[in-house]
Amino acid sequence: MGMCLPCFGGAADDVVVTPDPDARRRQLAEAAEKRQKETAYRGVKNPDAVERKRKKQEEVDKQAMSTSVSGGGGLKWQVG
Repeated sequence: MGMCLPCFGGAADDVVVTPDPDARRRQLAEAAEKRQKETAYRGVKNPDAVERKRKKQEEVDKQAMSTSVSGGGGLKWQVG
């Protein structure tokens, strides 16, 4: 009969201590950021290269917007 119940002497060792609310909130925020990053780059072999290309494209767009405003014409011809 005593074989099916665990020893009660070691039960205090199995208790999991929960972290304080601030630490828990920080952990949840980090996990959420990690999930968002993983889903944003799903199927991409090199996410760093994608991020660099995106930043470079933003800089090019920003530069194009600043030159087109100061250029006066405002129209761009695209041959494609």
